[in-house]
Amino acid sequence: MSQVQDTAEELHSDTSGLERDEGMNFDHVLVSTPEQGVFQTHTGHCTQRATDGTGFSRNISESVKLDDGPPARYHLRTKRLNLDKLSDEKSTLRRFTVGTRDHKYPNKTVLLVGATGSGKSTLINALVNFVMGVKFGDKVWFEIVEEEKNKSQAQSQTTTVSVYEVFGFEGKTVPYSLTIVDTPGYGDTRGVEYDGIVIKQLQDLFSISGGVRTINAVGLVLKASENRLDERMAYIFNSVTSLFGRDMEQNIVALMTHSDGGKPENALNALKKATVKCARDEKDNPVYFTFNNRQNEPIGDDSDDEDVAEGSFKRSNRGMKKFTGFLEKAVSQSVEESVDVMNNREQLTAKIQNFIERVGTIEIKQKAIEMNKDTLSKHEKEIKENKNFEIYTVEDYKVVKPIHHYKKDKAVTCGRCKENCHNPCDHWARWCSNIFKDGKCTVCRGRCSTDHHVREKFIYETETRTVKTTAKEMKAKYEKSKEGKEKQTTLLEDLKFEMFVLQQDKNRCLDDAFQRIERLEKIALNKDSASTFQHLDFLIEKMEEKGDTEKVHKLESMKRRMDDSDMAAAEFKKRKV
Repeated sequence: MSQVQDTAEELHSDTSGLERDEGMNFDHVLVSTPEQGVFQTHTGHCTQRATDGTGFSRNISESVKLDDGPPARYHLRTKRLNLDKLSDEKSTLRRFTVGTRDHKYPNKTVLLVGATGSGKSTLINALVNFVMGVKFGDKVWFEIVEEEKNKSQAQSQTTTVSVYEVFGFEGKTVPYSLTIVDTPGYGDTRGVEYDGIVIKQLQDLFSISGGVRTINAVGLVLKASENRLDERMAYIFNSVTSLFGRDMEQNIVALMTHSDGGKPENALNALKKATVKCARDEKDNPVYFTFNNRQNEPIGDDSDDEDVAEGSFKRSNRGMKKFTGFLEKAVSQSVEESVDVMNNREQLTAKIQNFIERVGTIEIKQKAIEMNKDTLSKHEKEIKENKNFEIYTVEDYKVVKPIHHYKKDKAVTCGRCKENCHNPCDHWARWCSNIFKDGKCTVCRGRCSTDHHVREKFIYETETRTVKTTAKEMKAKYEKSKEGKEKQTTLLEDLKFEMFVLQQDKNRCLDDAFQRIERLEKIALNKDSASTFQHLDFLIEKMEEKGDTEKVHKLESMKRRMDDSDMAAAEFKKRKV
C-alpha cells in the first residue's frame, strides 16, 4: 500500500469522532503527503481542512459538536477542578484544563475583566483558537466557554470565576502555554454588591492552593465603538485597577472587541479622558489591541460572504498576534502585593462600616447623656441632700433586625459587643480570615474571639427609650461602675467622664480608618479608588469635629486628586449599593 493510501486510511480512522456530522462526505478526499500535514475533505459547498492525528482531528473527536457550520463549532472537553473544593452546583472558583502541561515551556496568564455584554466570552474562545493554530480555511471553531447569547439570564449573571488552561499547542503560534482567568461581567443589573463578591473571589484565587500566583496581563475588555466611559464603565475599570499594586500598571492593557479594523479613536479618547491606569506607549496613549467578534458566525453560501468572513478572521488574528506578542514579552507580576491591597481594602471597608455604625451608637449615647445631664441639673440640690425621687432618663439599647441582602448573604456579628463586624458576608473561613487574626476579631470594639461571633441573617442596631428610675438607683449604678476608685465623683461628673470615654473611642476609630487609607495610598495602583472616595466626606466631617486639621488637609487633598472618572465611579457605587 502506498504512503498516500496509508494516510487516507489513517484519516478515516482519525475522524471517527465526526460521525455525528451526517453532511460530511468521506468519499471525496484530497490527500497531501504527511510531511505537508494537511488533508482536505469536501463537505457540501465549502472545503474543510483536517489535520493528522496530532492536530484538530484529535481535538474534534474529543469534543462535543455544537453546530454543523461552516464553520463547524465544537465545545472542547476539559478536565474540571473546583478550586474551592465545593460541589459543581456551588463552586464559584473553577479550573478547566485542555491537554497536559509540558513544563519545559513557560506559561502566560491573562486576567480578563469587562462589563456584561462586552464580548469577553467570544474573545476567550478566539484567543484559544489562535493558540491552537486554527486557520480560516480549517472551517472549524472550538469553544472553551459558552457564548453569553446562548446562556439564560441567570447563567450569564453567574458570579463564578473560571480559569482556563490551554496546554499542548506550544509552538503552533506562540512558544508558551496559556492560562485565562475569566471574571463575571461587572456592572450587571444586580448591583455593585455582587461586583464586590468578584473581588473576594479573586482574592481567594490568588491565595488558595492551586490558584493563580502570577499574572502577565490584565485585559480591560470594552467595545471598540465606546465613545465615552459612563459611570458604570468607570466603576468597572476603577474597581479592577484598585485591586492591584503599583507594579501591575505596565501589564494592564485595553482589549477592544467588535472592531471594524480601524483605529478605535473614540474608545481610546474615552480611556485617556477617564485616566484609566494602564500601560502607555511612547506617545502616552493607552496600549490596546483590537479584535473582531465574528469568527464563529455562520458563513453564507455566497462567495462574498466567504470573503467578508475571511477578512474578519484575518483582522482579528492580526490583533491576536500583537496581543500574544505582548504576552510573550510581558514580565510576570506576582499577585502577592495585589492580595495585600485587597486585604487592606476589604479590612478598610469592614472597619469603616463598623465605625460608622459605632459612631452612630456613640452619638446616640452622647445625646442621651446630655438629656440626662439636663434632668439631673434640675435636681442638683435634691441629689446633694441624698434625697430619693423619681426621674425619667434616656437609655440606649441594642435590637436584632433581620437583613434583606441577597439570599446567600449573611452578617458576621459579635454577641459580646453587640456589633456588626462584617455585613454582608458571603464567605466564612476564606473571606473572614481577613477579619479575624490569630482567633481575634479585628473589627469589633472588644477584639473578641471567634467564639463570640456568629454568621447569621441578622444585624444589631442601636435605639433609645425613655425609662423611669430613681435618683438612688441611678447613683447606685454609677457607684458600682467606679468601685475601687479613690476619687469620689458626683453623678454629673460621672456623666461627663462617660462622654469623654465615648469621644476617645470615636477618635481611635477615626485614626484607625485614616491609617488604613494612608496604607492604601502607598501600595495601591489606583489609590484614589471609588471605594476610598465614598468614605472621604464622612471622614473629613468627623476629623473636623475632632479638630485634627492635618488629617483634614490630607483627606481634602486626596479628594481633590480624584478625577472625573473616580468621582463618577463613586457616585455610581453610592447609587447602586
